[in-house]
Amino acid sequence: MSSSSPSAETDYLSYLEFTSAVEPAVRYRIARMSFARRLDLVQRVRQFAQRIEFLEAGGEMGDKIESSLLGAEVNRIYLEWGLQAVEGLTTDKERATPALLIEKGPEALTQEIVNRIRAECHLSEDERKN
Repeated sequence: MSSSSPSAETDYLSYLEFTSAVEPAVRYRIARMSFARRLDLVQRVRQFAQRIEFLEAGGEMGDKIESSLLGAEVNRIYLEWGLQAVEGLTTDKERATPALLIEKGPEALTQEIVNRIRAECHLSEDERKN
């Protein structure tokens, strides 16, 4: 009896593609989570998450404004880390790239993409704090 069986391979894509809900003509590609990418993201977000948590514990208006600003910076980190490509969008007559979308693109689209990246990352609360 032979123990050999047909060889099977898995073709894993390191990215996911989506059609935008807010801009249906736009498709975008985001990075999938991997071990190394998770470490990289946690390291990038950690310092901001700790500071945001500290500021949110305070009740002063200045703390809340600072916390909001840092939250926006974290969203930018997610976009820079996870957004790989954008198709079907021009901004100021230039074909959109991830960097151009972040700088000049429609805010509703960037927020949709940030939300998608966060959902795909599945970072636990402890990972965000560490």
